[in-house]
Amino acid sequence: MSNPQNLQQGHALAQWLADMADLQQQQAVLQQQQAVLHQRQKRMLQNLLTLSGAAANPLHLDELSPEDNRHMPPNLEAIVRLAEDHLAARTENPRRSQPGEDLPSISEKGKRKSDLSQSEFSEWQPSPKRQDNCTAGSQSETEILSDVKDIMRCVSEGLHGRDKLSTFLKDKIKDLETEKRHLVGVFGKTGAGKSSLINAIINKEGLLPSGSVSACTSVMIKVEATNGSKYEAHIEFITKEDWENEVQSLKLALEDDDDDHGGNDDFLDPDGKLSALYGEEWKERSTHSLMDNKYFRDIPEFRMSKIKILESDSAEGLSEEIVKYTRSDSNEREEEEVKRWYWPLVKCVTVKVPDNDFLDHVTLVDLPGNGDCRSSDKIWTGFVASCSTVWIVTEMNRAASEKEAWKILEDASGLLGNGGKCQQIHFICTKSDNEKPDYVNKVKSAVMNEFKKRKLLKDHFSEDCFKVFTVSSTEFLKGENVNPDLNEIPKLQEILKNLNDARSKTLNYVSGAHGILSLIQGARSGEVVEQKNDVCAVLEGNLSIQLNRVKKAIEDITKAFEQRLREGVEKSQNLCERKLRSFLYPSKMFGRAFHKMLQSAVRNDGVQKPKRGKTKDLNVILASYLTESIDEEFRKTFQNNIKCGHFNGAIDAFSLSTDSLIAKYKDVELQLTFLQTEEKEIKTKLNKTILTQKKLIYKSLTETIKNNMKEGYKEAASFQGPGTLKNMRDTVERHVHSKMDMFEEAKSVMLKQLNDLKETVLRTLKETMKESIEHSLKTEACSLPDVSEHLEVVKKHYDELHDGQDEKNNHTGNS
Repeated sequence: MSNPQNLQQGHALAQWLADMADLQQQQAVLQQQQAVLHQRQKRMLQNLLTLSGAAANPLHLDELSPEDNRHMPPNLEAIVRLAEDHLAARTENPRRSQPGEDLPSISEKGKRKSDLSQSEFSEWQPSPKRQDNCTAGSQSETEILSDVKDIMRCVSEGLHGRDKLSTFLKDKIKDLETEKRHLVGVFGKTGAGKSSLINAIINKEGLLPSGSVSACTSVMIKVEATNGSKYEAHIEFITKEDWENEVQSLKLALEDDDDDHGGNDDFLDPDGKLSALYGEEWKERSTHSLMDNKYFRDIPEFRMSKIKILESDSAEGLSEEIVKYTRSDSNEREEEEVKRWYWPLVKCVTVKVPDNDFLDHVTLVDLPGNGDCRSSDKIWTGFVASCSTVWIVTEMNRAASEKEAWKILEDASGLLGNGGKCQQIHFICTKSDNEKPDYVNKVKSAVMNEFKKRKLLKDHFSEDCFKVFTVSSTEFLKGENVNPDLNEIPKLQEILKNLNDARSKTLNYVSGAHGILSLIQGARSGEVVEQKNDVCAVLEGNLSIQLNRVKKAIEDITKAFEQRLREGVEKSQNLCERKLRSFLYPSKMFGRAFHKMLQSAVRNDGVQKPKRGKTKDLNVILASYLTESIDEEFRKTFQNNIKCGHFNGAIDAFSLSTDSLIAKYKDVELQLTFLQTEEKEIKTKLNKTILTQKKLIYKSLTETIKNNMKEGYKEAASFQGPGTLKNMRDTVERHVHSKMDMFEEAKSVMLKQLNDLKETVLRTLKETMKESIEHSLKTEACSLPDVSEHLEVVKKHYDELHDGQDEKNNHTGNS
């Protein structure tokens, strides 16, 4: 039997340990609150210095520790005194201090004034840039976001428990940190002014190399912001194996052209790439010897498959360093300075710009002039399909009639529209120097009318998505002719700011934080078992009803697609012969020239990309009746503008009716508030998932045709000697006739992918909301911190942001 005295001591020890755990929990919460208070105090003091006009803070706020906040330390007191001195001096002489002008030092005690007039005070308000569009007296979005992130970081650190609820909450806090970037693709032919436009847009003259008629950007360049203080270029290379394969292909292509009298002009120029890197040496050496490390001595990163990073203190300095990695056909001066050009080895260059508001959450992608990035174009197509905005850049004097610009846009229309996520197309007319307003308006009207004539574009984009702008990068950078109606670079800058949308980003984060804190505090507030059970029953019933509605909506849409595809299959089988013969027997190309074109196509899985002229893809041509049959339905079902909602709004209509439940079950209001934010979050994530998946679904039609045709392409590519052209034609034609069922297969693949997407949507909604309901109302809370003060602060921010968003939406709706 147990000793009663030992048992009593054991109980006492257990009670003591429990008391110690409670004390530790309280101490942790207190430390969290002190840390948050410390962060707020530092920001407040920094803002006070800024408000007072102080040029710098010599007292290093970061050296203050949370413990210093218990009393007013001398250095903190000095900071406040410095700020007050500046305020007093500014009150005595309210003009703005000029750069370099002496300001009162800490030891110079100025007269302090607290009774400032409104007009005097307004002069010291932060600039509009710092206000971030917030109303007077409120914190900026940046400050609110920083504030709430500090709070959630401390809350996460205070979740010490290993129970299911604590783990669930930590994961939810991590999920708040989602980075959303908008890709803006900048297209245009060589010399159109893409690089100069980007330099002007972000106010960084000389960042991207530009200005030479003969020089052109030969690789994809991404331009985005960095938190650092230096300009950086991150250079990503292809693999050495890929380069060896490409060298072999280029040498073979050139050998095939030895007896071709000038016919090579229509094809990619292999000599250009090899000569850029090797000079004349490549002509006398084998492919294997051209892989010697001596050619890559200056770029060890290429040999090690690593990213090369260049840094500079200035935009111009970085520009000089990256020329050899980005440009071809340079001018004579550059030829003398650069002995070896590495652009043929480069996959992509990412230029990072410090302290640039226009690039916050936006990446500008400067694409090569001819619309072709590399012989392996998967990277190019991937970027194009991910662009949310596209800029087509062309010279103003021939904007409407410029074939190259419209060709680039039409070639990419499938990747951008139904096969991508592009929401808006901006046709940008450059070099509008000193043009008259009447002429500018005439050019804009002509471009808009040209867009309306292009059926291929209108199948993917509405007229609302297409806008025309006129710009002069040179005049803007000089500060000349900045009338926004004629030189519209400020309007393009405003578009980038709208893509950044700091308010929406902050609102989304604060909304999620508000929901999480509501759940934590609700779980601490005692058990209301009966009400929880009632609410659970209602929520689970609502969930089942809503899932069935979403399921029916998607199935109805799938049936509509099935009908359209059935028509497309029938048309393809009956008329594909006409499409095929137009490819195999073109009316304006004969003999050796067409021989080379067809040979290039069958060697590249049906795709032929000339140096000039339109890319021809036999797979796209064969699938065209299928894609045309569903283009309109596809655009309505999967709109690139997420605000419109996919599946005709079925996802956005999903609702557990938490609003009405909150009014009825007040004791579990906090838990229901969390479920409300969870519902919004999962719908937003699902819409993004669908936006990604729909690109693959649309592409599946062409991919299925391509997979069926590969065997025929391989056989056709194997012919050599006399009669090769006839043999290639006959083989391709015969293969298509033997694969007439590939159109039905393409239809089945697309319908299966639509069904898979339906299952993904239903499963995600069901599992996410069931898990959230369980953790909100069925899981017992263990040792959760008291977050009531944090919740009060975050709710205040949430209400302020939400009211501001409603006001913005109303303004947009009325304008």
